[in-house]
Amino acid sequence: MSLLFVNENSASIGIEENRCYVQYSDGLKKIVPIETLEGITIMGHSQMTTQCVQECLKRGIPVSYFSKGGKYFGRLQSTGHINAERQRKQCLLYETGFAVGLAKSIVRAKLKNQMVVLRRYEKSEKAPVSESLKMIHICREKIENCESISEIIGYEGQGAKAYFEGLSTLIDLDFRFYGRSRRPPRDEFNSMISLGYSVLMNELYGKIEAKGLNPYFGFMHRDKEKHPTLASDMMEEWRAVIVDSTVMSMINGHEIHKEDFITDIDEPGCYLTRNGLKIYLSKLEKKLQTEVRYLSYIDYAVSFRRGIALQLDMLVKAIEAGDASIYKPIEIR
Repeated sequence: MSLLFVNENSASIGIEENRCYVQYSDGLKKIVPIETLEGITIMGHSQMTTQCVQECLKRGIPVSYFSKGGKYFGRLQSTGHINAERQRKQCLLYETGFAVGLAKSIVRAKLKNQMVVLRRYEKSEKAPVSESLKMIHICREKIENCESISEIIGYEGQGAKAYFEGLSTLIDLDFRFYGRSRRPPRDEFNSMISLGYSVLMNELYGKIEAKGLNPYFGFMHRDKEKHPTLASDMMEEWRAVIVDSTVMSMINGHEIHKEDFITDIDEPGCYLTRNGLKIYLSKLEKKLQTEVRYLSYIDYAVSFRRGIALQLDMLVKAIEAGDASIYKPIEIR
């Protein structure tokens, strides 16, 4: 299976002889067999033919739209996977202990994964981040006794602040950043992780829908207009594992450079150039295809992308049973 990223303006996406093609303005033509296509992501001002739109809807292939800077606009999707009965169960669990239990396990796993990422770079960069690790550990322990979502979110926020403070001391000096900035991202690091989180959110959104769940009925993240809160919930355990580690690896491994970014051109903020975007998306896709043995309930290796799907299978089981303890978040080592 494959994902198609189109990140050049004026490209045309169409269908011919059971194959999806991208015709670029310079005459280059890229072809992907429609049977292998899992999704299409369009970044910028490209066009899709009506025939291609119809084929994607028939086959349940989601098409996602982003700005060149990585701002998510929305997606084209079929309604073939809607499961009303499952969504009713999902909705009823929102104001119950299920939500608190699920939030506890997800945030504890997220904080554990952040600690592992910090320790990895602490060793390679020989820069101590003991204070950040200590604070994250404290927040992780405090969550065990939380009785409300707001308490859990509070400790998650404190842990995240300590985590990014630690990362900022471990990153290459040319890419030093000072805290999280989102809309717009003010620096190269924030530009990369914001785009990475959008790509990850898009992955989760499609897989959530494929399981018959509603992406907008979250448990940990409270209801928010136009925001897929369940996708946000399920993304938390994967942020450091997939996106943050990829960005740190690229920056400290000198796989991406300052000239691969541009500032305040189409939109305020710092964004990847056309070449930088190509490098980053290629690396992120390679990461998603990497096989690992991090899932505690299987004894074989699966790709991160497959792992996300398996986690959502487990979430469905937890929702059907009304038992949050069934869900086991991913924890890296």
